Amino acid sequence: MLDCAIIGGGPAGLTAGLYTTRGGLKNVTLFEMGMPGGQITKSSEIENYPGFFDSTKTGLEFMDTWTKQCFNFGLKHEMKKVVSVNKTGDHFTVRLDGGETVEAKTAIVCTGAVPRRAEFKGEDEFYGKGVSTCATCDGFFYKDKPVTVLGGGDTALEEAFFLSNICSDVYVVHRRDEFRAAPPTLDRAIRKENIHFLTDSAIEECYGDAMGLSGVDIRNLKTDEVTHMDNTGLFVFVGQDVKNDVLKNENGDFICDMSDLDQVIVDLKMHTSIEGLFVAGDLRIDAPKQVVSAAGDGSIAALQVISYLQELA
Repeated sequence: MLDCAIIGGGPAGLTAGLYTTRGGLKNVTLFEMGMPGGQITKSSEIENYPGFFDSTKTGLEFMDTWTKQCFNFGLKHEMKKVVSVNKTGDHFTVRLDGGETVEAKTAIVCTGAVPRRAEFKGEDEFYGKGVSTCATCDGFFYKDKPVTVLGGGDTALEEAFFLSNICSDVYVVHRRDEFRAAPPTLDRAIRKENIHFLTDSAIEECYGDAMGLSGVDIRNLKTDEVTHMDNTGLFVFVGQDVKNDVLKNENGDFICDMSDLDQVIVDLKMHTSIEGLFVAGDLRIDAPKQVVSAAGDGSIAALQVISYLQELA
């Protein structure tokens, strides 16, 4: 039986693996279908991780050193898909694709969330090369330049406001003439002089070359008029898809308490409502969706696993 099963190989899962094994646990396995690293491996530059100031490295290169360090203390990697995690008596049953099961005394789930795609032409081609889903991560690359933001919810307008303090102009594109954001958030954005609203509109296409994004075409949905903008930064905020399927039982119900947005409710120690089950990273409520924060979550969850197992001994 495993001391701890870690599901998900992004920054949270890798850090949890590092801290559990370095903390003395001998039987810890990380389950991740592909090579560990998470969404950050798709980034072309890393500039906001403390102590890491070599922005010439890609996200893939950045995470390469993480994986080497995290597996150095005995963490095992199973390249298998986890279907579900359930509490069975005093331990957990991890069911894998194909019917195989693994038993574990504790579990840390770090499957994260993925930004929802808007599905306009060129989005996938220029993702990480001008198309971004994180203003905090990439906004500084467009200092004193105009950028476009797609979306009409709280996140879109909050990120537009953040970008307005860095970029020369921020053009918010929203397919309706009313916004879903909270009134105070909307009011704050409206009062910012360099935030401009293009309502009843959608991104039709983004384009560029080998150097990255160079512009976007915006179609007015009422007049059908297309406006071309020479922006090199396009930020897409049309929602998140939380990867929470592994926490569902056979009936489709979640095994632990969830928020209205289907994110896992945890306390400051990454405890869920199920004893011995911990969640870290973007899957949890109020996640900042930053690499440094996910790593912090992973370390907290790992330390709590060690403490939990010590109490059981």
